[in-house]
Amino acid sequence: MLSGRAVEQDAIDALLASARSGVSGALVLRGEPGIGKTALLDYAREKADGMQVLRCVGAESEAALPYAGLHLVLRPVLGQTTKLPPAQRAALDGAFGLGGVPTDPFAIGAAVLALLAEAAETGPLLCLVDDAQWLDRSSVAAMLFAARRLDREGVAVLFAAREYAEVLVSTGLPERRLAGLAEPDALLLLKAHADLTDDQRRQLVAETHGNPLALLELPAVVSTTAGPLPLPLTSRVQDAFHHQVRALPPACQALLLVAAADDTGDLLVLLAAAADLGASSTDLQPAEAAGLVTESAGTLSFRHPLVRSAVYHGAPLVRRLAAHSALAAAYGRQHDADRRAWHLAVAATAPDERIAGELEAAADRAVARGGFDAATSGYERAAQLSEDSAATIRRLVLACESGLHGGRPGWARTRAERAAPAVIDPVMRARLIAVRARAEYNSGNIALSHDLLSQGAALLAGGDPEPAFWLVAEALHAAWSAPADAEMFARTVDQFGEIGLPADHPLMAVVWLARWCTAAILRRDTTTYPPLADLVEKAEAAAAGSDPRILTEVANCTFTLGLDADSARIAARSVANARREGTVEPLADCMGTLTLCETFAGRPREALVTGTESARLAEHTGLAHWRTYAASILAYVAATRGDESGCLTSYEIAAAEPRAHLSAVAWTQSARGLLDLGHGRVQDCFNRLSRLVSGPARHHGAALRCRPDLVEAAARLGRLDAVAEPFAEFRRWAAVVRQPWLDALVARCHALTATDANAENHFLTALAGPVDRPLELARTQLLYGEWLRRVRRKVDARVQLEASLRAFDELGCGPWAARAKAELGASGATVPGAVRQDILAALTPQELQIAVLAGQGMSNRDIAAQLFLSPRTVAYHLYKTYPKLGITTRTELCALV
Repeated sequence: MLSGRAVEQDAIDALLASARSGVSGALVLRGEPGIGKTALLDYAREKADGMQVLRCVGAESEAALPYAGLHLVLRPVLGQTTKLPPAQRAALDGAFGLGGVPTDPFAIGAAVLALLAEAAETGPLLCLVDDAQWLDRSSVAAMLFAARRLDREGVAVLFAAREYAEVLVSTGLPERRLAGLAEPDALLLLKAHADLTDDQRRQLVAETHGNPLALLELPAVVSTTAGPLPLPLTSRVQDAFHHQVRALPPACQALLLVAAADDTGDLLVLLAAAADLGASSTDLQPAEAAGLVTESAGTLSFRHPLVRSAVYHGAPLVRRLAAHSALAAAYGRQHDADRRAWHLAVAATAPDERIAGELEAAADRAVARGGFDAATSGYERAAQLSEDSAATIRRLVLACESGLHGGRPGWARTRAERAAPAVIDPVMRARLIAVRARAEYNSGNIALSHDLLSQGAALLAGGDPEPAFWLVAEALHAAWSAPADAEMFARTVDQFGEIGLPADHPLMAVVWLARWCTAAILRRDTTTYPPLADLVEKAEAAAAGSDPRILTEVANCTFTLGLDADSARIAARSVANARREGTVEPLADCMGTLTLCETFAGRPREALVTGTESARLAEHTGLAHWRTYAASILAYVAATRGDESGCLTSYEIAAAEPRAHLSAVAWTQSARGLLDLGHGRVQDCFNRLSRLVSGPARHHGAALRCRPDLVEAAARLGRLDAVAEPFAEFRRWAAVVRQPWLDALVARCHALTATDANAENHFLTALAGPVDRPLELARTQLLYGEWLRRVRRKVDARVQLEASLRAFDELGCGPWAARAKAELGASGATVPGAVRQDILAALTPQELQIAVLAGQGMSNRDIAAQLFLSPRTVAYHLYKTYPKLGITTRTELCALV
């Protein structure tokens, strides 16, 4: 019976009830040591009748082993990995060191979700994770990704972590922060468990602030102590536990210390190590009798995580080192090289190249498994144990790089700055500079990041051109991210010519694309540049079977150049590759680019589906910059349809990030301007877009592509003089990239700025442009129809207005359709009734995406693997989809979609 935890118990009861009904959920319990987190997990386990229970407890001594915690919690269901799709099975095999190739950490999270869903096929599942602050970060990231995407699997997940722990911060999951018991509950607990006077009880309640574990463990201390207790709460509780441990026989203490230094609880390993210290299985009995440990199914467990902490930290250093040495020997006999290396490293008291080499090899394996945080610790400790200065530096560089990849940019930057003065080798120095540059970029120090990347590339120039190319490419990204600075662009693009990349190197196609991208900004003559079509073909060829970053670069470059069809094709290829390989992170850039291409191509349904998935993945991976970018693009998608609520909701998400990328800022402002224009708020549109095209993000694609909207607003306000320069910049950009759709928009702007005598020719030129951008074509027809009505050619006007109205209705652009109807009515025509609604419009973006894939013949399991969902969630969405579409079978769905 728990005292004073009714609210938390109700929350757990609700979580379990939902899981039994097939609805998944997760809850984070957070609080100080001893506050009752473990007791609540025990309560959940007791209440989990009929549920399969998975449980793991984090151990501080094992936090450097990648996916050690994940392996512990999934160990009972790992036999079911054979039922997973190959990519997800390979991801888990790679994480657990069972083979495979380096994998995306988020792909491992998706595989965890799939395995939990598979395990829950036979009944609801409860997953308990205690002392999460001691788990390796890789395990936490994988379990969090899975927990965020749980839906209809019948899985409940409970995390318990200490207050102010670095893990489980801003998870997006429901959270309960546990405070101490109220005084009446605390006094009742003491009265039931300790023979104390009323004054002693009140003293203990005041001293512990109602901490339940302290109330249970400290009565003996209070009864023998006069006045306030001098130690902090955690130390007092640990000391109370250690008081019990000190009363045990020495051999029993030795066995407990070995168990405390290990995280697996594997009794066979613990007994093998303890034997080296003179202890055996019979020496465990006093600890079991005292209730400090329990044994079940060959696993030894401590009664409470603080018992383990008290045993370990209460032992003298020499005994702790002996325990780690014994464990290293035991794991050596078990052929567990990673655990052997770490226990040897902990036991080492002086540099030892043999141990350093073993630990570096373990860190290499951690990198291959996506365990960058574990690799960081491994490389750093290996550097400390190195006997050679060159090996020390190399391992420090690896530690810094892994720290950066593992989400610790501040740590990596500090270590890189500290190590740099001692580094002479140019390659190692350049790698440290790159670490500092990327950390500065993450912190928002764009200009410094750019300068550091340029320095690093200069160090590699001539001797190592490919790594130098990527540093210059990163510097160019930094230039795009910085406020518009032509000089910074010029220096960076020109540095491509200084790194020694051979003229026939495949990456030279990407270099030339970068030069094309900046030509309009720098006002450079492109007549001697290689043709764009040839460059795109060569760059795509270079990406085949090579670095996947090339595809992302080419997709971004082609979009910047207005080659939207090429960009869409390349981005879709990159997305397909990521789906096939089961990786998540590479989707970030390319899904955003693909969403924009679909929007401009007049495919709002596809754009909404792609953009929504991108936003969901961004939220579930915790990547703030991706979430902001995805939200800004969704705002633009909504703006094209005049969806004010959707646009403003996405806008607020993007605007909430104080260090949002300038590209995201540009797209959100462009979206708001287009939304205002569609709703007739012309002055608001003019003001907003005027600030955008003259502000720090004026060089971004959104600021370039919004110029026709600004010209239209200026024309309607009679302010064409104010947009002469923005329009001239738009013409220069169009002249550089020479795309028919841009020429059509230039002609439309000329029509709006020309006298009536010349306007019509420009309108006709615009209408003769490509028809694969239906929204822009419809807007041109609307503007031409308005002009025709204004010059009293009503019959001709009706032709254009009716065509624009049909297109706006088909695209779902409500405000634009309303404007066309109003103009059509003013022309004297009979305004047609509402068009038949698209039946697929009733579906949510996720339902639509699943319906389309199912309609293409994919199974629920294949759809789940592609979308990083569970098969049950896919089935649930299909179940909701059929009634909305008025169908009952998958065959009907295939015909409809």
